[in-house]
Amino acid sequence: MEANTRSTGRLPAAFLTPGSSSFMDFLTDQAPGMLPGNRQLPPMKGAIEAPHGTTIVAASFPGGVVLAGDRRATMGSMIAQRDIQKVFPADEYSAVGIAGTAGLAVEMVKLFQLELEHFEKVEGAQLSLEGKANRLSTMIRSNLAMAMQGLAVVPVFAGYDVDRERGRIFSYDVTGGRSEEQGYASTGSGSIFARGSMKKLWREDLTEEQTLTLVVQALYDAADDDSATGGPDVARRIYPIITVITDEGFRKLTETESADIARSVLERRMEQPDGPRAELL
Repeated sequence: MEANTRSTGRLPAAFLTPGSSSFMDFLTDQAPGMLPGNRQLPPMKGAIEAPHGTTIVAASFPGGVVLAGDRRATMGSMIAQRDIQKVFPADEYSAVGIAGTAGLAVEMVKLFQLELEHFEKVEGAQLSLEGKANRLSTMIRSNLAMAMQGLAVVPVFAGYDVDRERGRIFSYDVTGGRSEEQGYASTGSGSIFARGSMKKLWREDLTEEQTLTLVVQALYDAADDDSATGGPDVARRIYPIITVITDEGFRKLTETESADIARSVLERRMEQPDGPRAELL
């Protein structure tokens, strides 16, 4: 979008007129071509080869929710990037973990961040967590045409619900269908293995520290069986992105904190190659 500054030196009237609290609605009216789902792809045969993000996991605990992702992006059978970031803050009390076509997914997250910020500035209040989940569902649905051509985005959305005073997790399909998950969730190519790991280890009474260990365990299990998921890479010092959302807001663990958790998981696996027992979490 470019301001019309040739004549008056001011922004067009549409930019200064109160309207919808949805930034997507504003783009649809003023610059529809900037929306990812409205872009026209050239005719082609077969799916487009583009970097894809893989495994994202989330788990709740009594004080909030943890959202984490591995760092590997793949393009076919090749590793496209070893240290991609797949978990992003959406606002102060929520975050998004992306799986699918990496470029489109990152762009969708940035648009989602703008959507929430625009609503807050126009309305003077934050959307409810349920409302945020619904807005993200609409964005995913608008990308359906590209998803049908192999450019799908399938995120996990998690946040702390200040009204209900607990962490909540939402998963999606390529059509924008939304489901609230109870306890834990995963998406991406390694999601089956990660979910199986969390199913064995998750409990309602886990502490924050135990939940952090659980999500790294799940990512390790996914990497053990899924070649598109990257496990902790000690040699390159590449560790999972781990975030925590509580009543104090969004917090991303430092590289040192993530490394400490990953190393503790690796040390336990040296002692128990087949995985930890639930009581050792």
